[in-house]
Amino acid sequence: MRIVLAHNSYLQRGGEDIVVDAEAALLRGMGHEVVEFRVDNRGLNASSRMRTAASAIWSFDSKARLARVLADVQPQVCHFHNTFPLISPSAYRACRAATVAVVQTLHNYRLVCPAATLFRDGHPCIECRDRSVPWPGVMHACYRSSRAATAAVAAMLVTHRALGTWQRDVDVYITPSEFARSMFLSAGFAPDHVFAKPNFLPLDPGVGEHRGGYALFVGRLTEDKGILTLLEAWRDIGEQLPLKVVGTGPLAHHPYGEQRGVEWLGERGRDEVFALMRDATLLVFPSIWFETFGLTIIEAFATGLPVVASRLGTALELIEHGVTGLHFTAGDAQDLARSVQHALGDTDGLAALGRRGRLEFERKFTAAATYELQMQIYQRAIERRTTTS
Repeated sequence: MRIVLAHNSYLQRGGEDIVVDAEAALLRGMGHEVVEFRVDNRGLNASSRMRTAASAIWSFDSKARLARVLADVQPQVCHFHNTFPLISPSAYRACRAATVAVVQTLHNYRLVCPAATLFRDGHPCIECRDRSVPWPGVMHACYRSSRAATAAVAAMLVTHRALGTWQRDVDVYITPSEFARSMFLSAGFAPDHVFAKPNFLPLDPGVGEHRGGYALFVGRLTEDKGILTLLEAWRDIGEQLPLKVVGTGPLAHHPYGEQRGVEWLGERGRDEVFALMRDATLLVFPSIWFETFGLTIIEAFATGLPVVASRLGTALELIEHGVTGLHFTAGDAQDLARSVQHALGDTDGLAALGRRGRLEFERKFTAAATYELQMQIYQRAIERRTTTS
């Protein structure tokens, strides 16, 4: 099969970029011809804000450039990941003109939330999810704390809802979890157009011995990732189980972390992160927003590292409490501390969680486990494009 992968890369490389690279490598490894259509946000600058806002709604340049790629490659499928802001939904129209099936992975909640997170003022928020015009997001300046910037995103959403873009120009949507799928269905997306397919790890990092005697957090250091809950919990745990924090972000070196038992490691490469996971006692996943997936959780599973995660969103889906990990009440530092201390008091049970997590990884989150499902989704998109053209 000939496939075009389209992606607007982020300024700071994150989970979506990792997933795109992994899918491209998998598809090529399975014998498919893959051409990547990428643009990069590093080209953005303050002097072009108006032009960027206009491009987010309809980019004539991206549409024309993709049309040339489609004419040259003649793919069966164009699989989009992130289109915001430089590719824009106009690119779907190029596919429609070329009778190429369109698959869109919904890595975030952009199509139902201007901020793409369903999170505001320290808690999950669904005020815009069911609205034809997401005016609460504009009022609260949810995107980049700017009403003007949020209004530009809202204009993109309203324009393409009015044009019927989301229903007519996209053949199939993919969400990384059933939970994320349910959020889009609640917003009015048709059940037969949205399919859940989990992300996967392209390489097996191997199981560790977990003798390092520390807890690990890996992620962006922001409020929605639960870093404040984590640090507050470690005021109680302290050196009973030292905490290593991997990542960067606006809450790096927060005063809560200026305590014994917390070590800030900054940004680390994936090989280093896997080495830390193979050595750690447990991973803490304290997110307080509706994650669409939890890549760090399946990375921990792959290394046999037990996970203590907030009882929220996809963490509930990925982790079975007491079987493949432990849950605590999202945002509740005392409950997190209790869960960690309980785990430390049952070393045999903790080891069993790690072993069962590893089996869950082998069953659901390898490339082989997800490849056939992806092919079925592609075929569904091709059939739909053929019958609607």
